[in-house]
Amino acid sequence: MSGPYAAKAIYSIRVAKKSDPALKPRRLSLAYQNAWRLALVFMAFELLVALAVVFLLMLPISRRATNDLAGLMVLSAQTWSELPPNARPAFARELARSHQLSLATHPTTGPASKVWLSPYFQYLEEELSQRIGQPVRLVSVVQQGETWHWVALPSAGGVLWVGFPHSRVGPQPVLAVLLSLFAGLILAVLAARWLARRMVAPLDQLDRAAAALGRGELPELLPESGPQELAVLTRRFNGLAHQVRDLLEARTTLLAGLSHDLRTPLARMRLALEMLERRPEPAWIERLDKDIGEMDKLVGELLDLARGLGQETAAMVDIHGLLEELALQVRHSGVAIDVQSTPVSMELPGASLRRVLSNLIENARRYGGGSIELKAELTENDLRIGVLDRGPGIPAEQ
Repeated sequence: MSGPYAAKAIYSIRVAKKSDPALKPRRLSLAYQNAWRLALVFMAFELLVALAVVFLLMLPISRRATNDLAGLMVLSAQTWSELPPNARPAFARELARSHQLSLATHPTTGPASKVWLSPYFQYLEEELSQRIGQPVRLVSVVQQGETWHWVALPSAGGVLWVGFPHSRVGPQPVLAVLLSLFAGLILAVLAARWLARRMVAPLDQLDRAAAALGRGELPELLPESGPQELAVLTRRFNGLAHQVRDLLEARTTLLAGLSHDLRTPLARMRLALEMLERRPEPAWIERLDKDIGEMDKLVGELLDLARGLGQETAAMVDIHGLLEELALQVRHSGVAIDVQSTPVSMELPGASLRRVLSNLIENARRYGGGSIELKAELTENDLRIGVLDRGPGIPAEQ
């Protein structure tokens, strides 16, 4: 390509390369953003609920349970020391069977347990220390594959070891909180993604339809359902699609009509040129000049129509005066035309209205075959302007 347009074409290509979407940082889609936001909200809610359950339910229950267990352990040690020696074995068996407590007069040996101790055991140590009046510590060892917790309690001037298995502690508040938070997180993420996809699905349809419309295609109308905001947006897009479809149909009709109107003067010009070759006469030159003028008029009307597709500034227009002015131009050609209109003024694009009415009146003058009547009626919502003729009309199938 050469000439002044070559640099412009190359510059536009370079600009397109600079604005390549692949070079821009990738952003999360609206669905993923909403999913993460909803997930964070659900996680915060789960955390608040878990904290409320722990501090208002589980910890008070643990306090009460450790208080009961500490009282039972101290009472068992005191009872054992007061019993005669021959009754102590039976008491120890009954204590193990009914309360899962074991008594020993000497420390139990075994490997130290690595099990994590929940706050339940800390509360138990505090309750035992308060009851016996001195600090005590639990000792955790592994016996026969199971973790046991032992504590030394004073008994009859000596020390009695009282123990219980780790399985006796049923409530696991911290584990319950962690499991509930983990399950809540999974459910929150899944629910958030599901809700986000349901919310963004109409926007995806709108995006695909807008892309198709941008490529010059005519997409199917979108369902005007869902939330109010999405329904309003979809309704406006459908209205835009209708307008684009009407504009494309009007463009096709306009181009077809222009090509049809240009064929007649072109045919006459071709005939005049052939006649000029045979008989050079001024009449044929005058005929060519008229045909060229008619073609120039058609092209001018097309340019006027193209300019009218832009945003013409609206102004106050006297409708009755406009109709009388147009009718006066037609009367000079010898055609009878009557105007029936009440004095009314409206704010509208006057040049476009004049061009439309002039074309309709010209068609009525050419093909109406009689008088023409112009009417203007003002209703509650709009202004109706009619160009009536007494011609044969257009068949319904056409």
